[in-house]
Amino acid sequence: MNKENQSMDKDQLCKKIQEIYPDIGECGIDVDVAFDETNNRWRVGLKRGSKSLSTFLEPGDAKLCMSGQQCVSLGLEIRQLKDNI
Repeated sequence: MNKENQSMDKDQLCKKIQEIYPDIGECGIDVDVAFDETNNRWRVGLKRGSKSLSTFLEPGDAKLCMSGQQCVSLGLEIRQLKDNI
C-alpha cells in the first residue's frame, strides 16, 4: 500500500459509509471494505442474503470524503450498489 493509502483505515471508511447510509449494517446489508493492491483502489462490497456486489473507489475520492470535503463519488457508488442488491 502506498503512503497515501497507509493513512486511511478501512474501519474508518466503513464507518463513513455507514454514516452516509445508516441502514447499511442495520437492515441486513453487510459492508466490507479492503484496499486492493492490484488495482490500487478501495474495494467496497455490499451483501444482502446470498446477493453481493462490489465496486472500486479511487483513493483520492475516498480521502476527500474522509476529510469531510466531498463525498459525492463515494455516495453515488454506494447508492448504486445498495439499489442493486
